[in-house]
Amino acid sequence: MPYSSLKDLPDSVRDHLPRHAQEIYRAAFNSAWDDYEHDEARAHRVAWAAVKNKYEKDEDSGDWQAKH
Repeated sequence: MPYSSLKDLPDSVRDHLPRHAQEIYRAAFNSAWDDYEHDEARAHRVAWAAVKNKYEKDEDSGDWQAKH
């Protein structure tokens, strides 16, 4: 189901992504949810792909940071 706010995102997203990346994730997920006829797994894949365009995972901490 679409996420109405950032606080509704899964813990794995909220706990590791900076606020801006969470906003990207939420917007991409909600758009993909509609575009792909409520296919939740696909919407999550689209959302992560959108985040990976601007952010990268720090291998030591597991947190995500903006790409340079």
